[in-house]
Amino acid sequence: MIQFVNAKLNLGLNIIGKRADGYHLLETIFYPVGVHNGTPVNPESFGDILEAVPVREDSCNRYRFLGRPVDCPTEKNLVYRAAELISGRTGRYFDISLVKSIPDGAGLGGGSADATFTLRMLNRLSGNRLSSDNLKELALSLGADCPFFVENTPAFGEGIGEILTPVEPRLKGYWVVIVKPDVYVSTREAFAGIRPSTPAVSLREIYDRPLTTWRDTMANDFEEGIFALHPRLREIKQQLYTAGALYAQMSGSGSALFGIFEDKACAQKSREAFADLPTYISLL
Repeated sequence: MIQFVNAKLNLGLNIIGKRADGYHLLETIFYPVGVHNGTPVNPESFGDILEAVPVREDSCNRYRFLGRPVDCPTEKNLVYRAAELISGRTGRYFDISLVKSIPDGAGLGGGSADATFTLRMLNRLSGNRLSSDNLKELALSLGADCPFFVENTPAFGEGIGEILTPVEPRLKGYWVVIVKPDVYVSTREAFAGIRPSTPAVSLREIYDRPLTTWRDTMANDFEEGIFALHPRLREIKQQLYTAGALYAQMSGSGSALFGIFEDKACAQKSREAFADLPTYISLL
């Protein structure tokens, strides 16, 4: 079985509190990007490719990681951890290959998506023994934003990102350009300037307002601190607006930035401003 794996955008992100265990409480809008129902939405869409084949003669999983290098030992790779969880539950084993193209350290959830798509695929190959709720529990053990990729549809996220409420896919027909500068933002760096607070208006309410109002009302709490440390990111966001984006923002804790455009022609033309940087374009 072969599956194309999509990334996600955070359309706004507010840090509203902190738990006793150190995890931050947030609200965000998760939105899938790059692939729809397992198929690239246009020839230029980007996503990872995951393949799994059951093996009967072994009592262990086999792995191949191709494409972009994943900078961690195999046993810490989220695909490995996800596969071992499923095999532990089902007693089934697989030959698994991942071709990586979604950039790491971008705030696009590529590693989380790979992990959850692995759970979903191997569960299906094992006869769907685990329910959607079971998969979400396993996904949460791998990462806070992993449960989103179980349903993989636009959702309002609360808690640490695991409490999900479906929302209407309001961006159908729009195009997104994603710019990934050569900037690495560590988790420690991202949270250093955060002061949790409850916003006057919830992102859930803002999301239902016209897209043209988001620029002035929808925020990402990580931007202020990270932009101060990496001014180039602020410049890229402004360049996206100058190029005609209706809405632009950093995704998650960065460092990828995205702009939403009304049509493909505007989105394609905007890429001229980023000839020196990796850019990706996709229909939403």
